[in-house]
Amino acid sequence: MSDVQKKRPHAPPATVAGGVRNGGARLNLDRSATTKRTSLTLSPGMSIDAWRHLGQQILVISDSSAWWLGDWLVYGEKEYPDRYKRAIEGTSLDYQTLRNYAWVVRKFTPERRWDRLSFQHHAEVAGLAPADQDRWLARAAEGKWSRNELRRRIREHRLATTREPQVAHVRINIVSERKGHWQKAAQSAEQDLSEWIVEILDAAAQTALEAPEEEAAV
Repeated sequence: MSDVQKKRPHAPPATVAGGVRNGGARLNLDRSATTKRTSLTLSPGMSIDAWRHLGQQILVISDSSAWWLGDWLVYGEKEYPDRYKRAIEGTSLDYQTLRNYAWVVRKFTPERRWDRLSFQHHAEVAGLAPADQDRWLARAAEGKWSRNELRRRIREHRLATTREPQVAHVRINIVSERKGHWQKAAQSAEQDLSEWIVEILDAAAQTALEAPEEEAAV
């Protein structure tokens, strides 16, 4: 990864260019690790705790790079509106990928980004209203949901809130003259025939249900 400085013996831990906050501390790589553009070399005898910590740091760097690239592109669009596209072409970076990153970045100002959640968590809710974004991210952080779990929960919520009531289809055989009579009545009421029929049947059903109560009261 090009933003990570190569380690030298007895040198202090390298800091990622630009920095990133992770639990309030600046992100550093263990001095036992030597990084190059296409490799990571670890010193013999590294403890399991150091190895585990290093893996966590690498994951944070990997996830943070999406935020960095998105912020970088947004800056370029603002500062170099006539030149940034050509500058991107010279970097060999995939423009569409960067645009996707920038879209998510614009949806979340830095203070609304959750350190405990990945960039992909934020991407899952980016299309929602800000209040809904915050609510789902808070739930994901509290429940320690994976990105896939967050996606599943949102999908289930949408299905539950948008599910239409089941409709029972009733077929009635009537002579054409009666249908024409009903059609004229529906037109007179400025209603569709099916709507008129349902309204008439609802009124008849209500009358039939109220009749026994009235008789009992007498």
